[in-house]
Amino acid sequence: MTSTLRPRNREEISRHAASATSRQMPSVSAVVCAYTFARWGLLCAAIESLRAQTVVPHEIILCIDHNPELARWCRDRWSCDTTPPAVRVVENRYPGRLGSSRNTAVELATGDIVAFLDDDARAHHSWLQDLLASYASDPRCMAVGGAPVPHFDVPRPAWFPFEFDWVFGCAYRGVPMQRSKTRRLIGANMSARRSAIVAVGGFHSDDHDDMDLSHRIAHRYGGEAVIFDPAVRVTHHVSRDRLTWAYFWRRCFHVNKGKVLAFRDMEDAGSLIAESLFAARTIGVGVPRYLATGTRYGLLRALAAVAGITLAAAGHVAGRVKLALGRAEASRTVGLAIVDEVDLPISRAAAR
Repeated sequence: MTSTLRPRNREEISRHAASATSRQMPSVSAVVCAYTFARWGLLCAAIESLRAQTVVPHEIILCIDHNPELARWCRDRWSCDTTPPAVRVVENRYPGRLGSSRNTAVELATGDIVAFLDDDARAHHSWLQDLLASYASDPRCMAVGGAPVPHFDVPRPAWFPFEFDWVFGCAYRGVPMQRSKTRRLIGANMSARRSAIVAVGGFHSDDHDDMDLSHRIAHRYGGEAVIFDPAVRVTHHVSRDRLTWAYFWRRCFHVNKGKVLAFRDMEDAGSLIAESLFAARTIGVGVPRYLATGTRYGLLRALAAVAGITLAAAGHVAGRVKLALGRAEASRTVGLAIVDEVDLPISRAAAR
């Protein structure tokens, strides 16, 4: 995934800055990325949830990831729809997947803030208003995200521990219960100042795009720059196939195996503190809590939590071994040091 982020020219920046000042709020470009017809109904619901916001987005950008037929379908669906704001349908310009799609959208975005919503998520009606509150109140704030709340296709399995809701991209037990600084936002519900995304070279990863961007922004701008606010809500669809043991163990192992390369590429920006605290809290607090219930389901959740931590550790070891043996993929990170958003091009994202 390799791209060059083209900064907006001075005229565009001045125009949108004046517009934002008149509203006393930053302008927002809402971005949704999609790749499959299988989520068509969910995608339409995601777009409609953006149009129903209490704070109307400056624009909605729908980026289609390497599916020309879906892109044509979306243009047919929204090109004649005059309901504001208009939906701008574009296609991923680069060979990568989600990270590249988001980079493509950021290149085209003209809002001060870029807010990302998954194609299988629906934003609460005050989502953008709640996101913007942090930016408006604190100029140090460069990125804000919230809690994706699961909406299950089928009932939640009794054995599935709440600490592992990250497996299907949702907020999990252990994330802050109040507005807090963080180094990790959840991709289904996150936003950042466009200038900050530009400054760190955009998304450098496809598999860990949200983690990578959060770490880079926190490293560049300081600990107060990235904020998690659990009151910022979206509903995230969880399909039947994501609630199986096979999906659970693969995610626990392979996600953490892939993080080894992602953290290597982040260099000084990367930190495993959050992962270490998660493991310690799950084993030290979560497992005893489940066992204390004295129920069969409590026991099953405790066992699944231990298995999940064990699989994550095994994935990390496997990734380290692969890296040490020189069998890991080449670094995906491509970037330039940015001094001025207006004058310098930005290279970003990663090959996949």
